[in-house]
Amino acid sequence: MKIIDLRKGVFERRLRGLSREVSFSHPRAESYVRKIVEAVRKDGDKALFRYTKKFDKAELTSKTVKVSNNEIETAEAQVSEEIKSSLAIAAERIKDFHEKKIPQEHTFTDSLGNELGWIIRPIERVGVYVPGGKAAYPSTVLMTVIPAKVAGVEEVFLVTPCPNGYINPVVLVAAYMAGVSAVYKVGGAQAVAALAFGTESIPKVDKIVGPGNIYVAIAKKLVFGAVDIDMIAGPSEILVISDGSAPPAWLASDLLAQAEHDEMAVPMLVTNSLEFGKKVREEVTKRLKKLQRRKIAKEAIRNQGRIFIVNTLDNAVSLANTVAPEHLELCVQNPKAVLPRIKHAGAIFLGPLSTEAFGDYIAGPSHVLPTSGAARFSSPLSVYEFLRMPSVVSVSQGGFKELGDSVINLAYSEGLEAHALSVKVRLEG
Repeated sequence: MKIIDLRKGVFERRLRGLSREVSFSHPRAESYVRKIVEAVRKDGDKALFRYTKKFDKAELTSKTVKVSNNEIETAEAQVSEEIKSSLAIAAERIKDFHEKKIPQEHTFTDSLGNELGWIIRPIERVGVYVPGGKAAYPSTVLMTVIPAKVAGVEEVFLVTPCPNGYINPVVLVAAYMAGVSAVYKVGGAQAVAALAFGTESIPKVDKIVGPGNIYVAIAKKLVFGAVDIDMIAGPSEILVISDGSAPPAWLASDLLAQAEHDEMAVPMLVTNSLEFGKKVREEVTKRLKKLQRRKIAKEAIRNQGRIFIVNTLDNAVSLANTVAPEHLELCVQNPKAVLPRIKHAGAIFLGPLSTEAFGDYIAGPSHVLPTSGAARFSSPLSVYEFLRMPSVVSVSQGGFKELGDSVINLAYSEGLEAHALSVKVRLEG
């Protein structure tokens, strides 16, 4: 990992230089994805199956694209009771967390007797994208589907890539444990387009959620408007702030846990001790050699891995707020004292035992988080993503008389005569 010493020079100026390009801003890739999206929009299943054959080497038809009951039963038999039990524990914890986040409807009466407020209605139909190329992600199934079901979404359709026609059985078990309506064996930009516009085999949805690679992210960006989306996610990131009080091996393991996701993953450490930073780097090098996914992790560590050396923990916090990381670990002696100063992060883990892996699998909050600095303006996926809150307005007789003239004046100020007349006719009647 590259060590970057920020202790010398003007810290604020050097900090500004750390800003990164948004990971999904790739004009050439966007042009290519646009062709795929448009083809699926126009030709439906025909284009969907053509691209699935090209990218996933899987021959699909309208009869085989949807996971069958037999395939579900086979998957159930293939997955061990130990894994099923762990999935069930995670599912229950995720459900409990999101049930506590459900907002409440509210109505109040103002001083003029008008009743104002809001009601809450779930989105009716949601599409969930679950990655399936370099690894299988049953955890993502739980982290996306369960908040939707807790919110009251009636139909949840899941799509996931199935290279050579193979679908991971644990993903299937997680999907039906979480309560999906159907699983479709398609992925990539073509699957996003199918959910957005509908095909002969795949229903059109109202919103698409879930992470994916660069092509999936761009596809979600392109279909926004036809449907809603949760976010445009880039490569996964972690930033660990350490004062040297946690074992270097623990922090090295956390950095590698992020690096093994993808060659473009971004593992970062910031500490106020150069000696400690070097110890963590040594542990990363040593432990990297033992990983099954070491080729992927090595690429991420070499290209995006960074260890920042700063003078103080205040500097570390400033760096974290500038980066606005997806995952932020506060591996310091008193993390709750640091927490109030954190402005931007997708998920914050307090103390050395709160490894990011707990957030990925079992803590409760969704692991679908804003990346590439988007934590400056967006939040993790939750029940809020699946709820709408229409306003409710009931004007009283007294309120109409008291406020009517102001409405008329404002309407005329905007040149909207019919708006004014719609109030006048009631005042005069």
